[in-house]
Amino acid sequence: MITHEHIKDSSFGGDTAYPASAGEGAKEVPFKEAKWWKPADNGKILCTLCPRYCTIGEGQMGFCFIRQNIGGKLYSIGYGRPTGFAIDPVEKKPLNHFLPGTDILSFGTAGCNLGCKFCQNWSISKAKYDNLNSLDYSPEEVVRLAKRYKVPSIAYTYNDPTIFGEYVIDISKIAREENIKSVMVTAGYIDKEARKDVYKYIDAANVDLKAFTENFYHKITFSHLDNVLDTLYWLKHETGIWFEITTLLIPDENDSEEEIKRECDWILTNLGDEVPLHFTAFHPDFKMRDKERTPHKTLKKAREIALQTGIKYCYTGNVHSIEEQTTYCPSCNYELIVRDWHSVLRYRLNGNKCPKCGSIIPGVFH
Repeated sequence: MITHEHIKDSSFGGDTAYPASAGEGAKEVPFKEAKWWKPADNGKILCTLCPRYCTIGEGQMGFCFIRQNIGGKLYSIGYGRPTGFAIDPVEKKPLNHFLPGTDILSFGTAGCNLGCKFCQNWSISKAKYDNLNSLDYSPEEVVRLAKRYKVPSIAYTYNDPTIFGEYVIDISKIAREENIKSVMVTAGYIDKEARKDVYKYIDAANVDLKAFTENFYHKITFSHLDNVLDTLYWLKHETGIWFEITTLLIPDENDSEEEIKRECDWILTNLGDEVPLHFTAFHPDFKMRDKERTPHKTLKKAREIALQTGIKYCYTGNVHSIEEQTTYCPSCNYELIVRDWHSVLRYRLNGNKCPKCGSIIPGVFH
């Protein structure tokens, strides 16, 4: 983990505000005025960043914990306050067709705009920023950190980066100027207008398609399926952003063969056969500790269904299987990128082509 000592200076742009609860002797830390809000009735604010559309009273925070009404304005109190940094393999995001075998600078903030009962980062996503030992990093400092560690990409991850969209925009803009890629690891639960701003300088994304029923989304994530499907459709048809999809399979919740088949059919019909799909294993956590881990055979069967449906690239995760994590040429079945967990063992692509038959492989490669 990269610690706070690596960069000590910090700067914040925009208007300045302070916590409504700050008492005598409290450290005065400036907040960033938020985008995507408008006044509501009775002095409240309507946040329009995500489809939750929180109405927030004076001094209160939205569902995500890091957007607060201070003096009748909405502030992004997570701006410039990451909870920590790590250097990860890009395959851990997971992204298998985006600069394979490279490292990526990963960070998130406190809070989240979903309420997933199975959250595996709940100690961060369900925390308020002042409950964690957050750091102070300006957008310029985050990009400098990526350059210092010579990584080609930055990942906005761990919690959902939608909620710190202002920070994402400012970092990704500077990163693009420095030829550093930006990756969103997200649930895709974002307002249609706001996403145009947040994704303006984004190069790649992994979107969690958490299930394929509204009942699951409503009861287990406190969100809605259609909004996520709309984001996926938008990414494919209205942007040039490379993206992949991950579904965490939870025993007896979203792992039926019928549901998996419907998900794959929707992807094939609406996104095409070249969007990589990852099925990953659940482990008991947060409010779903009574569930068993996902059996490997469930993931294996899900992958078989996807390939039989016509999806060309499907992988399993959180289990060990070199075969199911390897990228094969869909035309000649040649092993193009052989992976063991998150490590690339063999890389055989010739640019973006199969060296054996010449077929073009979709993605962003070296």
